[in-house]
Amino acid sequence: MLARLSEDLSTALERDPAARTRLEVALTYPGVHALWAHRVAHCLHPRHPLLARVVAAAARALTGVDVHPAAEIGRRVFIDHAVGVVIGETAVVGDDVTLFHGVTLGGLGHTPGRRHPVVGERVLIGAGATLLGPITVGDDARVGANSVVLEDVPAGATVVGSPARVVRTAPAAGDGGRRLG
Repeated sequence: MLARLSEDLSTALERDPAARTRLEVALTYPGVHALWAHRVAHCLHPRHPLLARVVAAAARALTGVDVHPAAEIGRRVFIDHAVGVVIGETAVVGDDVTLFHGVTLGGLGHTPGRRHPVVGERVLIGAGATLLGPITVGDDARVGANSVVLEDVPAGATVVGSPARVVRTAPAAGDGGRRLG
């Protein structure tokens, strides 16, 4: 667990050019604090779900980030600026993902089973983006700021708009990506 917490500090230092020291990040970065609290709550959730929810509620009050204890969050995730981020119960966030402030990984309805997005690895989700329902965002995808994503996003694609549409596909060897539209 301590190694994972240290890795969260290193990730923030690597991805945020404004970050100066590990101490600064540890003391002042709400996205890192939210991840740390989530890692504790997630460990508690199977055996002590009420205590896990209390930890998550305290973290929400302190950081402005609402992460359900059952959500699965990978390694080296960075929540930049953090405030207003919401990650639902059945959401899955892969390794090396960057989320900006105001991102919502939300559900649609009250049906049992998976209700929230699955986000692949190395995905970047811009400020204010809303991803709803049991959709999948493929590896290396980018979601533009304030986009509303209601359908799967292919690996390597860039989506923007409301509703989101693909504006760039994964780069093929040597072409740098094909623009659409």
